[in-house]
Amino acid sequence: MYRVCRLTGAAGADATARFRDPELLGHVYCGPYPGADPTLSWVVTDDEGVAGYVVGTADTLGLTRWQEARWWPALRERYPVAAGAATTGTHDHELVRIVHEGQPVDADLVARYPAHLHIDLLPRAQGAGLGRALIGRLTDALRGRGVPGLHLGVDPANTGAIAFYTRLGLAPVPSAGGLTLGLPL
Repeated sequence: MYRVCRLTGAAGADATARFRDPELLGHVYCGPYPGADPTLSWVVTDDEGVAGYVVGTADTLGLTRWQEARWWPALRERYPVAAGAATTGTHDHELVRIVHEGQPVDADLVARYPAHLHIDLLPRAQGAGLGRALIGRLTDALRGRGVPGLHLGVDPANTGAIAFYTRLGLAPVPSAGGLTLGLPL
């Protein structure tokens, strides 16, 4: 999953050159989810290995608390703030900051859309309906739990992903940070 996250982490393109540590992106955007709630994670494989995944949480605030108690402490030891500052020319420092500070949660957003997801598919897995199936599985599970809505952040430069999400019914919602799409469940 970490490899897929890295290979799609630059608005859908390969982010390998952006990071000195190839695991940092995965530590922030996909790693914690299967540990926090493994029933909301699915992986797509093919003959070449892992080709994509969707990970999610039914409760963004609950995930934030879980990360603070169980996920970030070991990573804070592994990635001290000073080490993040020493990664000039990369984006590692941005992710090290998230490891130490967490990500801000927009209370108004999560009141309406408490769940969120991250989905990544390698190009070889795109266009075959797998993304739709993964998100469908996740939304079915969230509806089964009575979750009223989900959101996701998307890089505005990732126009292909935005078009895909729009076809699935996600639409821009007000948020304190970046382009956020929401889906009432």
